[in-house]
Amino acid sequence: MPKVIMSFIVPGFDPDAAFDLISDFKSYPELTDAVVAVDLKDSEEPGIISTWTVKFRRGLLCWTEQDVLDRAAGEIEFHQLEGDFEVFDGYWRVRAAPDGAEVQFEAHFDLGMPTLAELLDPVAERALRDNIALILAGLFGEIHQVAKVS
Repeated sequence: MPKVIMSFIVPGFDPDAAFDLISDFKSYPELTDAVVAVDLKDSEEPGIISTWTVKFRRGLLCWTEQDVLDRAAGEIEFHQLEGDFEVFDGYWRVRAAPDGAEVQFEAHFDLGMPTLAELLDPVAERALRDNIALILAGLFGEIHQVAKVS
């Protein structure tokens, strides 16, 4: 299953402020063209349910996920409940860094098309990487990507 891991330094932000911005999913469409819409609702489980519509190449991807926010740990875990992916889960992690905060994003995904995986997975991975960078640039302005992890 494809995995994307990205780390960024966001200068001038402490981890709490960075966590606040990242967990404000509702603001994403205002900050970047990559995210078309995010709808939120409370969940009976811990966390919230968020429904996402994002640009993917010349079309849109839509899914609904369970988001569990742990402010004390600086982590947001997400797990797709339904949508265009067969599997989409991962986390955001925020830690202190010397000149600001480090934001790490990790996701595992499966488009559910095994016969086309060799062609589609690299395209989906690139689109996911591009969208995460656009989202963080929209949230924080200045970002510095740490060396590509995976």
